[in-house]
Amino acid sequence: MFRYLAAAVMLIAPAAALAESGREQLTQTAFAARDRTVALAQIASVEAAAAVSLARAPGDSEAQMTRAMAVSYRAKLTHSRSDALTAKAQFEALAAKNPRDAEAQAALGAWHLNAIEALGSFTARAALGARKATGLAALDRAIALGGGRALFPGLAALLRLATDPSDAAAPALLDAASRGATPTPLDHLIQRRAVQMATVVKGGDTKLIQALAKRLLPLGQFK
Repeated sequence: MFRYLAAAVMLIAPAAALAESGREQLTQTAFAARDRTVALAQIASVEAAAAVSLARAPGDSEAQMTRAMAVSYRAKLTHSRSDALTAKAQFEALAAKNPRDAEAQAALGAWHLNAIEALGSFTARAALGARKATGLAALDRAIALGGGRALFPGLAALLRLATDPSDAAAPALLDAASRGATPTPLDHLIQRRAVQMATVVKGGDTKLIQALAKRLLPLGQFK
């Protein structure tokens, strides 16, 4: 057991050393991790650090968002209904706390569409209360509030195509993402993926479009 823990720490350490914040660590996990066990260990580490921050400052919005994202990512990897519902409640609270926070709106919208992508509309609604209209509305708000960042239209396009490869709004969103601002590594990463996705969308193969959209979303490498 000690050897396993030591190995896990060694694998987590490089990501922690490179990342400046818990959310940046989660970005590395979401897009670079290849081992499910290591990914879960990284998520747990970030969640624990967020919990320490919240114990000191319960109103810390950054720590609240980091914790919610960690719980949501764990739910996606473990298919935990309890974690999914916890993350939903936390995202809803963040969006209600600051309705003009583009990242909170994007996270809430992504939660709804991720659930639908994973379970289908009927099951996601029955089991988790996920609704496509609610998710799309939150993503639209994120884009409107996002100040031209590539993250928001790029994420919205990938989520739309993952649930509907013929989504009519997706091409314009991909174009907006390709021209958007990239103030963070995540914006730059999503922008590159939007450009990649746009090329496939032009080909018109709906099976390929949907498969790639799912693959390019956070933790999509574990499909």
